[in-house]
Amino acid sequence: MARAPRRLEVDLPDLEPFGDAGLEQAGEYDALELRDLDLSGQDGRDARFLECGVYACRLDETRLRGARFADCVLADLQGVAPDLAETSWLDVVVSDPRLAAVQAFGADLRRVAVRGGKVDYLNLRGATLQDVRFEGAVLREVDFAEATLVDVSFDGCQLVEPDFSRARLERVDLSGADLRAPRGVTSLAGATIAQSQLYDLAPAFAAQLGLTVLEGR
Repeated sequence: MARAPRRLEVDLPDLEPFGDAGLEQAGEYDALELRDLDLSGQDGRDARFLECGVYACRLDETRLRGARFADCVLADLQGVAPDLAETSWLDVVVSDPRLAAVQAFGADLRRVAVRGGKVDYLNLRGATLQDVRFEGAVLREVDFAEATLVDVSFDGCQLVEPDFSRARLERVDLSGADLRAPRGVTSLAGATIAQSQLYDLAPAFAAQLGLTVLEGR
């Protein structure tokens, strides 16, 4: 039986303004506020963000591969094709993102909340999600293939064409989601769904199993 991850709240200390120096590879950013910045195209690979607030920043093709986020709040982020592959997230709240073509394969998300917003084409292939709660978000074409999801819930979310192929699920609650045209449905063992969703998923299960369904019989 799925259990809802605890509601996460992050209390930030008094923050210092980040300024306009730009991101640096392997930079160390502690207790900083990044607000209304255009970080497009900047390279912050392997950077560490501890107790930071990141608000209304632009992330077009921002390179953050391997970065670490701990005890952070990220709100109103926008951008296309940010590179968040192999990042690690611990005790992070993400609110109202507007992102597309996000590369986050191999990421490690633990005790993370994503509240509201819309993310299109999110690549979480091979990622690990533990104690992650999606609330009221629109998620289109999320790639969970080969990912591990433990204690993950989708409350009031639109989950459109997600791919669960070869994923491992444990106590994943999909019952509160508007689940549309998922792929890899034979990998949904370990998930909880609503009875109405079962009826909606029947064609996908039949297709995955190679069944031919005759109408009217």
